[in-house]
Amino acid sequence: MKGFTDERNYVVELLDGGTTIEDAIENHIYEQALAEKNAFVVANLGALMRQHVVWQSTMPLVRPFYPVKCNRSPAVIEILAALGVGFVCSNKTELSMVLNHDVPTENIILSGVCKQLSHIKYAAKNGINYLVCDNEADLCKIARAHPNAKLLLQLSTESQAEEASMVFGCSVKRCRHLLETARELGMDVIGVVFQVPSCKDPQVYTHALADARCVFDMAEELGFHMEILDIGGGFGTSEFQLKQTHAAVIPLLEAHFPVVSAVHIIAEPGTFYVSSCFTLAVNVIGKKMVARDLHGKAVERTSTDEPEFLYYLNEGVYGSFVGKLLGNTVPSPTVHKTFTADEPGFFSSLWGPSCDALDQVVEHCLLPELTVGDWLIFKNMGASGQEEAGTIGDAQKPPVILNILFLVFFFSPVCVFFCCLFFV
Repeated sequence: MKGFTDERNYVVELLDGGTTIEDAIENHIYEQALAEKNAFVVANLGALMRQHVVWQSTMPLVRPFYPVKCNRSPAVIEILAALGVGFVCSNKTELSMVLNHDVPTENIILSGVCKQLSHIKYAAKNGINYLVCDNEADLCKIARAHPNAKLLLQLSTESQAEEASMVFGCSVKRCRHLLETARELGMDVIGVVFQVPSCKDPQVYTHALADARCVFDMAEELGFHMEILDIGGGFGTSEFQLKQTHAAVIPLLEAHFPVVSAVHIIAEPGTFYVSSCFTLAVNVIGKKMVARDLHGKAVERTSTDEPEFLYYLNEGVYGSFVGKLLGNTVPSPTVHKTFTADEPGFFSSLWGPSCDALDQVVEHCLLPELTVGDWLIFKNMGASGQEEAGTIGDAQKPPVILNILFLVFFFSPVCVFFCCLFFV
């Protein structure tokens, strides 16, 4: 196994044949046991490539536009850019990151319904013309700062209204007024975008696509040439979930937007691409035994109480688990060391190192009794914010170990391209 570290805090590894992700984790835990026991992330870029292959085989008529906010890791952007995937950016920083990877501007969409004027001007200066809009105030800003923009109207959906107290997007009733305003301002509307929350019944697309067709018809009546439909995200993380969505969406697309209509169908698969690609290893740095009263409050334990353990980790919500603060679910961890089959389990909670009441990584889980220095492994962390990690104090964020072995088997030209990016 060969590797090196670059200036982006990545440990880039070329793994020998037969070496697995588990082997990479094992090797680095051994190395950390001899050093400072710092947290680290293993990124399996082969899994990223595999997800792209699954998408193309399952949804061949729907082009993916990756939402950069899901995981801004440069490695992810480099691979997806090389594969020709489009990108959805929510701010100037994300636009700059994508442009730095030589992504054609026609493959970039500036989303967000409350965009800063400077971000709109940056898009205009760099020839990024596809912008999302859902209100008159934003429309007027875009008209002043980017008159050549091609707008996609953000449409609200019933499933969004059920999911959140604040709904982003314009209702079908309000869309006509927004379209008329765009025509008065001389702006070009070329499509519609909507979002369906994850883990919802795929049948929610029935209403969303019918509403989108209605907006297309209104726009065409007003003289706009509609050519793009963005069906958003919400595809889950597994191939099974993607196939479920495909089975529900494709008949509806054929009914409302048949191929002969020449409408380009795109989507925003984020967690589907990156969730399974990142694994985080953290170390237990503290331990406390407590009990709970009838109200669930931690109290001093007596000899007759069932013990509950609080474990403190060297990463928390102000670092690798920042996605927890954004509402993302933290996957249940596994313990690295081996326990006997009859080892008892105890109710446990996991906390970050800040001693802040908000820095709770996992509220409840069942674990064998751990000791300080043990390792916990969190899989499926690609969409949980670890690539944004910034740690408290003067500690550095965890290094990312990039496993690029499996790319050789799936798409060797990309592997060569990616290796060259880091070795040049």
